[in-house]
Amino acid sequence: MFDFKNAKKRVDEAIDPTYMLYSEVFSNLSKNNVYIKPENLQKTGSFKLRGAYNKISKLDEASKSVGIVTASAGNHAQGVAYSANHQGIKAIVCMPETTPMIKVEGTLKYGAEVDLHGQTFDETNTYAQNLAKEKGYTFIPPYDDEDVIEGQGTIALEILEKFKEADYILVPIGGGGLISGIAKAAKEIKPEIKIVGVEPANAASMQAAIKNDGPVTLASADTIADGTAVARVGDITYKICKEYVDEYISVTEEEIMVALTTLMEKHKLVAEPSGALSLAASKKLDCEGKNVVCVISGGNIDMSFISQLIHKGLYEDGRIARFTVELVNAPGKLRDLLDIIAYTKANIISVVHDSLASASRYKNIQVELTLETNGKDHIRKIEDLLTEKGYSVH
Repeated sequence: MFDFKNAKKRVDEAIDPTYMLYSEVFSNLSKNNVYIKPENLQKTGSFKLRGAYNKISKLDEASKSVGIVTASAGNHAQGVAYSANHQGIKAIVCMPETTPMIKVEGTLKYGAEVDLHGQTFDETNTYAQNLAKEKGYTFIPPYDDEDVIEGQGTIALEILEKFKEADYILVPIGGGGLISGIAKAAKEIKPEIKIVGVEPANAASMQAAIKNDGPVTLASADTIADGTAVARVGDITYKICKEYVDEYISVTEEEIMVALTTLMEKHKLVAEPSGALSLAASKKLDCEGKNVVCVISGGNIDMSFISQLIHKGLYEDGRIARFTVELVNAPGKLRDLLDIIAYTKANIISVVHDSLASASRYKNIQVELTLETNGKDHIRKIEDLLTEKGYSVH
């Protein structure tokens, strides 16, 4: 039995409400009225705090006095650590030995004890559950738990309290805890609202479960959206999604990267790749003129990874292009090529010109140009002009 109103009272002790933002750019792209629910601005940087805090708050005093344990290498770890510290409970967070130190330190700063064990999450998770049995700790699941789901559902209450006119809520899916809570809570308040689950095309485990009439384990879940790289959804979350989720959308790695860079550039908001899934899917909705809320699930991302994703996103969006052009190895030929590039109004980022690396019997050379461009149409115009001028372009 879910009681989302009382869950919200508990969760409100610890969280920051995340107020919705209207997005003109994503509205134009989708032809709907798109609003952002920025859980990346939540304490600990993600929605996971809500479910963890609700679960831990509902433990009896005997369980609290012994302590809790969980397994996670990401947002759930920090949510559990913060919640336990806020309530004065001992917490042990088990993480794979391969976990980046920035995530370990992020968990330690909230007062939890970190136990590094195992090379994979499955090994770590088994270890944590065995530790719970041996020591009498309460194990805090990341998503397949009614109290955790109940806590995540408080997001729907916040959305519909402030924005009763919402027609759609788009939600990223990993194990299914977030969308289960939002879907069930939202439908209780507004039965006609549409709930849309969004998964990476490379890790569409909930859609596989729906097609199979039950959870199945994917052969792989290889995606840049690591927060949703879950090969098998939960049993509880599957049942709720089957009943309450109206539609599913898959997004490609390229679409995720473009959504991420657009969010950063236009809204000055940093999200992790899994957090941007809903925005990537917003332009794939088969409707126009509707009020659409996109949940940004989290923003915990390494700075070095941001740099890589932005760079790839700019390529996918046609903002950066790389050409290899074959030139006659003679004085003035490079200048002629660069004059053509200048005429197209593209900005040159780099030129690699090596006359010693011959292309054909020392007569021709390869020049690699990296250009800042204004979209894919601009790139095509540059390529067409170079071809028209007799250059061999790749």
